[in-house]
Amino acid sequence: MAIKDLSEILQTHPFVNDLTEQHLQTLISCVTNVRFSEGTYIFHEGEEADKFYLIRAGRVALEIHAGKKGIIRVQTIGPGEVLGWSWLISPYRWHYDACVVEDVRALTFDGKCLRTKCETDHNFGYEMLKRFSQVLEQNLKATRMQLLDIYGS
Repeated sequence: MAIKDLSEILQTHPFVNDLTEQHLQTLISCVTNVRFSEGTYIFHEGEEADKFYLIRAGRVALEIHAGKKGIIRVQTIGPGEVLGWSWLISPYRWHYDACVVEDVRALTFDGKCLRTKCETDHNFGYEMLKRFSQVLEQNLKATRMQLLDIYGS
């Protein structure tokens, strides 16, 4: 798929809403179109976090291993949402497993490429930090709800 096509796809995702044209171009310089089949894992806890994903179609479950309780699904991410924030925060390791529960089409972004661009252009870096702070907040809320469900009764 041509870069122009990816640009058009990227502009439809809510994550880039109100992003300047310059910052859009910065993102586009680090993007790839990807697909994942149901039942596969996009990443595992502890692995190097060197990407993030804008989900276009399908669903991904974030899971943790909880010893005797087994696998706990913390959150399910779908179209219009963001998968992954660990690429931005050292030590750049995933904190969950990401299991595809419905075939996924997504845009993936090279985290190393974007970290370099964030360091070079602090305005871009600040914009990414603001947007990923919201992703982190959503993740924390989902985890809190799971904890209340498990331990609240």
